[in-house]
Amino acid sequence: MPVYLRFGPDDLLRCRFAISPVFETHEAIRTLRRVERHGYHRPWLRRLGEAATGLDLGPLWIFIPSAGPSYTPDFLGGPPQAGYTSVADGLAQLRATDPALAHSEMTLSFSTIPGAAESPLGRRLLDDPAAAVALLADVTERAWHVLVEPFWPRLQDLLEADIDHRARQLASAGLGELFALLHNRLSFEDGLLTVRTKNDYRYERDLAGDGLLLMPSAFVWPDVVTGFQPPWQPTVIYPARGVGALWSDDAGPAAAQALARLLGAGRAAVLAALDEPASTSALARRLRLAPSSVSAHLSVLKAAGLLTSRRERHRVLYERTPLGVALAAGG
Repeated sequence: MPVYLRFGPDDLLRCRFAISPVFETHEAIRTLRRVERHGYHRPWLRRLGEAATGLDLGPLWIFIPSAGPSYTPDFLGGPPQAGYTSVADGLAQLRATDPALAHSEMTLSFSTIPGAAESPLGRRLLDDPAAAVALLADVTERAWHVLVEPFWPRLQDLLEADIDHRARQLASAGLGELFALLHNRLSFEDGLLTVRTKNDYRYERDLAGDGLLLMPSAFVWPDVVTGFQPPWQPTVIYPARGVGALWSDDAGPAAAQALARLLGAGRAAVLAALDEPASTSALARRLRLAPSSVSAHLSVLKAAGLLTSRRERHRVLYERTPLGVALAAGG
């Protein structure tokens, strides 16, 4: 069902970008549970090895069921108050959550997760929301140190590069076009931003001069996240550009040679070149191949489930699927 965010004249002037290490931590936790997210992040999972098994994530798992849409309490990954919020500031914001607000949001979350409210853990969290906030912040901090902090420099580089790129898009194409480029589930017309989500509820919010926060995320792929309710800043969280190449340095020469033997040199080169979405003509220039040859390779790779395509204005852009990413990364 869609989320509708209505802009007034002042809101158009108050759109900004932000990065949240705490939100990335919760999405990393979600990635551990959601199999469909593993395509881009299999090298990260390999690097984690056994480190994640020692984490007791139960207090957070209860809000992240393994299947089906659900509402995660906004206070767990509430939008930051500044463009870049350090993990210390983000954790301090989480720890400062009003217990009454936490109880309200946990109750709403449990209403979307059958059996959660009646479980021993669910009852314990609801009975003492202040203690629940402290516990969830502690679990989040431990998860940060294991799952995200060792990789934060590369994650931060990816997120900041995305913001730089989006700023250029905004300057050249305008805000309405920027929304369409962020994600294919976003559309903007007559001051109304429509976000098509997987949840089964309809939500509308008048931005009322608060503007909109746009947050790139490495781990949110393939989703787009929004619907934050007051007192939280209206926010849209979208997959960062270039996430397919985030862990590409795990693929060495042996992996590249094996891929060429499997697919043929031409198709392997095309697949390897798609670190970010690209058109046939762009790939042809990059690889110094005839456009007709690149087009034929793209058709075969797409038919094999290694690529997807989408239209962006006058161009068709090709992007690796999780299977394509895993092959290109040698995983």
